[in-house]
Formats: sequence, C-alpha cells, structure tokens
Amino acid sequence: MKEAIYAGSFDPITNGHLDIIKRSSKVFDKIYVVIMDNPEKDSTFTVEERLSLIKGSTKSLGENVEFDVYNGLMADYCDKIGVYTLIRGLRALTDFDYEFQMATINRKLNKEVESVFFVSSTKYTYVSSSNVKQIAMFGGDISQIVPSNVEKALKKIYTKE
Repeated sequence: MKEAIYAGSFDPITNGHLDIIKRSSKVFDKIYVVIMDNPEKDSTFTVEERLSLIKGSTKSLGENVEFDVYNGLMADYCDKIGVYTLIRGLRALTDFDYEFQMATINRKLNKEVESVFFVSSTKYTYVSSSNVKQIAMFGGDISQIVPSNVEKALKKIYTKE
C-alpha cells in the first residue's frame, strides 16, 4: 500500500491545500493529513479548530484520507506510524528553497524519509494561509480561496460588531 503524509500548520486550510490533498489522494492509497502543533507559533485557530475546519472541508474526499495532530519532529512522526513519504506543495521558487532545506533535514534525521513535491495549480500559486488571514482581517473577499466553513470562521474572528 502506497501511503504518504501531508503535514502543515493549516492555519487555516486553503483551497490550495485542498487541491494538494485531492490530487495526492489519487496518487497514494492513503494520505495522512497531519496538523503540526507548534505551541511557540502564534496561531489564529486552535489545533482542535483547525482539525474541525479540515474535516469539514474534506467531507467529499474518499476514505483514504485520515487526520492527525502531532507536536514534534516529522522524522519521528514517520517512525511512529511507519510511513516515510512526505507530500509537500510548491507554489513558487521561494517555496522550493525552503522545501529543499526541509527535505534535506528530514532525510538527515531519518534516512527512510522521502519528500514528494506537488506543484500548485496555477489558480492557487498566490494563496497562503498568511495572505488569507490578512485579506479577511481587512474585510476582503476570500470566498474563492478558502472553503466556505473557513470563510465563516475567519469572518467570525475578524468582523467587528
């Protein structure tokens, strides 16, 4: 069985993330979508909220997508579940530099780990969680770049009434 891990903070999940999940779920028999919990990072949503938003956004996907939360090194998580293929998305050249470094570090920490890169669909190359939050903060339209449940959650946070 071909299995892979797609990990990130997903704060919040975007349509770009969903595109990678959907496309990779056609390549792999099982995808583990892992929310990385970094207590030192100032997140907009709690881990529980992020998990709920992701599950709500992926209801239409098949049963080959599972969800988890992890706080630690991805190389260790790979050992924990026995899956050593990491899925990473690339939007631009700047992503490649960062992802190349992360792939190299993960291989150094765990020689079994391989990274597989999915190039972002062109309609999502500009979408990042940071951009989404900034647009929402200033009342901009994010309906085309995040799932509807995420749009509602962000509006609840940033709408001042």
